[in-house]
Amino acid sequence: MTAAVLVAHRTSGRRTAWAWARLGAGGATLAFLVWHLGTGPFLDGLRAVDVVALLAASGLAALTTVCCAWRWRIVARGLGADLPMGTAVAAYYRSLFLNLTLPGGVVGDVQRGIDHGLRAVAWERSAGQVVQAVLTLAVLLVLPSPVRPVMPFVALALLAAAAGVALAARARPAVGHSRRARLRRAAARDMREGLLARRAWPAVAVASALVVAGHAVTFLIAARTAGVTAPASSVLPLALLVLVAAALPNIGGWGPREGVTAWAFAAAGLGASLGVTTAVVYGAMVLFASLPGAAVLVAASVYRGAAHV
Repeated sequence: MTAAVLVAHRTSGRRTAWAWARLGAGGATLAFLVWHLGTGPFLDGLRAVDVVALLAASGLAALTTVCCAWRWRIVARGLGADLPMGTAVAAYYRSLFLNLTLPGGVVGDVQRGIDHGLRAVAWERSAGQVVQAVLTLAVLLVLPSPVRPVMPFVALALLAAAAGVALAARARPAVGHSRRARLRRAAARDMREGLLARRAWPAVAVASALVVAGHAVTFLIAARTAGVTAPASSVLPLALLVLVAAALPNIGGWGPREGVTAWAFAAAGLGASLGVTTAVVYGAMVLFASLPGAAVLVAASVYRGAAHV
C-alpha cells in the first residue's frame, strides 16, 4: 500500500471518528438532560405546541428562507454564478429540512453546495454566521445575561479576528504555486468579489440581520408558548445564545440547543426544566416550518422518476 493511500485512509478514519464524536456529544447532552431533569420537560414541550405557534413559525420561516435565498443569490452572483430566486428558495427550504432531520446539521447545506456550487454556499453561510455573531455580541453587551461579564473580552477577541480577516482579504495575493498559496489567493478573491464588494455586502448584511431577527422572534414565541413570563428583554439574550448553539453539530437539530437552553435558563433564574421545554417547543416549531422542504424533495423525486420513464 502506497504512502498516499495510507494518508488517505488515515484522513478518512479521522473524519469518521470526528463525525461520530460530534454525534456522540449531542446524544450525551440529551441523555444527561433526561437523567438530570427526567422526560417531563420534553413531554411538556410537545404538549405545549399549538396551532398558533406553528403558523407563526411557518410565516417567520418563509421570511427568513427568502432572505437566506436572497443572500445566497447575491454571493453566487459575485462569484460568477447565476442563481434564479425561485430555485434558491426551493433549494434552501430543502436544505433546512435535511439539516433538521438528518444527523450533523449540515447535510442540507452540503447537498445544496453539490447541486449549485460549494464555494457560494460556504461563503453565504459564513457571512450569515458573522452577522449573527456581531448582532449577538451587541445584544449581550447591552442586555443582562449570564455571560455579560465576559462579553467585553469576547468583543476584543472578535475585533482582533475581524481585523486579521480584513487584512488578509485586502493583502496582495500570496506569491507561489503551492496548494496553500493557491487556496489563499482563491479565498481572498472570493471574499472581495462575493462578500466585500460594494454591491454585495450591504444586501448580505441586511438579509442576514433579518434572518437572525426572524429566528429570535420564533424563539420568543416558543418561550411564551412554553409558559415563560419573563419580559422579552430578558429572554432575547438567551435566545441569541441558543441560536449560536443551534449551529453546532447536532442530531437532527437536537442536542446542543437543549443543553445550552437548559443552562442559560437556569443561570438566568428561569429554571433548567423550563429551558428544555422551551427548546422542545422551538424545535417542533422550526421542524414544522421546514416541511415545505419535504415537499421540494418529493417533487424532485417525482420529476426524476418521470424523466427516467
